[in-house]
Amino acid sequence: MAILRYEPWALVSRFSQQLDQALNSEVESTVSWIPQVDIREEAERFVVTADVPGVEPKDIEVTAEKGVLTVRGQRSSEKKSESDGYTRVERASGTFLRRFTLPETADAEAIKATHVNGVLELSIPKRAQVQAKRITVQAA
Repeated sequence: MAILRYEPWALVSRFSQQLDQALNSEVESTVSWIPQVDIREEAERFVVTADVPGVEPKDIEVTAEKGVLTVRGQRSSEKKSESDGYTRVERASGTFLRRFTLPETADAEAIKATHVNGVLELSIPKRAQVQAKRITVQAA
């Protein structure tokens, strides 16, 4: 008689993986690589820093629409052909896409983007917060 190991969560795990694959299939079919991103909040702004080595600034598109910040672009691959030896290419090329939900305090109209040494920095200023106004109730 064989002893079988009972794993109650195996079915749930497999279902979760299949669901992730189904939901991400659209993104994966159009995206070749995903840049690493750091996000931080400062007193006056939010800062998004993305590593995009080998991507020219002209190949990066940043949009803010309906509270969603989208960064997309493309990195071209170098065309090399060697007739003598073996060539191994590990650097990803092709299109990339990252989306972020902007907080309500973000001023989407004043976003600034800079690109230095393969690092894209997005500066998203904060809007002045409207303070709640207290209204006095008067007796009639």
